[in-house]
Amino acid sequence: MNIRDYKRVLTGISGVHVTAYDNQGAIDPHLTGKIIRRIADAGIHNIVCGGNTGEFYSLQHEEVLRLQAICVAAVEGKTVVTAAAGRSVGEAIATAKSAKREGAQGVMVHHPLDPFAAPCSQADYFIAIAEASELPLVAYVRSNAMAVDDLARIATHPNIAGVKFASTDMMLFSECVRATEGTDAVWICGLAEGWAAPFYALGAKGFTSGLVNIDPARSLAIWNALEAGDYARTRALVAKIAGFETLRTKFNNGANVTVVKEALALRGENLGPVRLPGLPALDAADRDRLEQILKGWEPVAA
Repeated sequence: MNIRDYKRVLTGISGVHVTAYDNQGAIDPHLTGKIIRRIADAGIHNIVCGGNTGEFYSLQHEEVLRLQAICVAAVEGKTVVTAAAGRSVGEAIATAKSAKREGAQGVMVHHPLDPFAAPCSQADYFIAIAEASELPLVAYVRSNAMAVDDLARIATHPNIAGVKFASTDMMLFSECVRATEGTDAVWICGLAEGWAAPFYALGAKGFTSGLVNIDPARSLAIWNALEAGDYARTRALVAKIAGFETLRTKFNNGANVTVVKEALALRGENLGPVRLPGLPALDAADRDRLEQILKGWEPVAA
């Protein structure tokens, strides 16, 4: 896939799949593949393998590479696969090379979490990996520390297909969009369905989603409403998932993946606990609250 076509895919939904574990805590390829296949069959435009919802930072490098193979096999060519990479520059480049061999169409590079990372060097980090990657890259920006010029430098690099912007600093985001006006930069809402409407209003296209693991049709309905400019319908659809998303933000987002996994468990799929340092499991009260939220979701047409 050329970078122009990949950019178009990024303006859809980038669904981040969960990682299922067996009784010994190892990746369960069958159940993980089943979930990925279900997301692909639902028509989600891009499946992100090894994202935060997939517990990237608790996976060993060999597990990240194994997850790539599981994901590419599971989608059976029905949709685009973006393989996540990160940590050191060397590891990220090796992961990107593996993704190309496995048959992924792009690479998403996680934001560098080094506490001593200089803001301008964070931009250099993304660019160094992009220049070494044979696949187009998505830069996952989770900080407002970088200057607008550096963010624009990332967004307009010839091998960076899009910026997944995951800061709530909307003034910074609007400045980034203005700074890259007239270029082919693609800015993506990296904060899922709940933030997609204000991001769209400021110039984003597409959004990321963990909801697709539970209800991909609901996520697609929100995307279709946004693409049609129907903000009233978007607000109504987002209001139905507000309790679900709020529950995910507990413990400084420590329950983010936990809520998704427990929702699947309530529907009969036991994916194993979230690995530390995420919250392994919900307490009884939050699990009951989650169950009530899910019961309130009537089916929606995408």
